[in-house]
Amino acid sequence: MKKQITSSKLRQPNGHFSHATSIAAKGTLVFISGMTARRADGSIAGIGNVEEQTRQVCENVKAAVEEAGGTIDDIVRVDVYVRNMEHFDVIHKVRREYFKGIAPASTMVEVNKFTSPDYLIEINAIAVLPNG
Repeated sequence: MKKQITSSKLRQPNGHFSHATSIAAKGTLVFISGMTARRADGSIAGIGNVEEQTRQVCENVKAAVEEAGGTIDDIVRVDVYVRNMEHFDVIHKVRREYFKGIAPASTMVEVNKFTSPDYLIEINAIAVLPNG
């Protein structure tokens, strides 16, 4: 259902993302709010550890899309907000563990502040669930 769009006119991605993804218009759109490294019990995973926080964020995104009736493979777009862009390689290493098929289209930006000073990363996502 999801298709990776690539172009020889663009540099190949240096991280785990697609230049663009396309998907048939039929389906249910799911808009996942920005997920942080907060666990269900309210504690924050991996304080000071971007790899652990990224893993918790991906688990939270996965839980949200699964609750909506989909899978992580249904995610077509993510926006990633990071405290330090130098964590790019570590973040993409973890993303590869979760997004095993066609990688979603993605934007990553460095931000100055999150809602907690302990957060190092936040990800929001858009998924398209197949009807049926």
